[in-house]
Amino acid sequence: MKMIQAIIRPEKLDNVKKALDDRGFIAMTIIDVKGRGEQKGISLEYRGKKIDVDSIPKVKIEMVVEDKDVDTIISIIREAGRTGKYGDGKIFVLPIDMVARVRTDEVWR
Repeated sequence: MKMIQAIIRPEKLDNVKKALDDRGFIAMTIIDVKGRGEQKGISLEYRGKKIDVDSIPKVKIEMVVEDKDVDTIISIIREAGRTGKYGDGKIFVLPIDMVARVRTDEVWR
């Protein structure tokens, strides 16, 4: 099993969720995060003054999936979350040793 962590633009969340749902990947955790990458923040204008913002709001999606589904899920997230500009995000894949369900005694290794 693997954990997929995808950091995406907040405005792309609905597109990504729908694309994953349509392919049968429903379970996920969604977390509001802030960060910066190659774009090194943005400049905004507020009341006539320039303001540099270096922590950009993003959304982090976490999913624990079967090894065989990793490439498919990555493709779905890329396709639904891409704008082609800096700040589209990153996807990380981590190994999972065990999953234990709280409600029952089920364990997956």
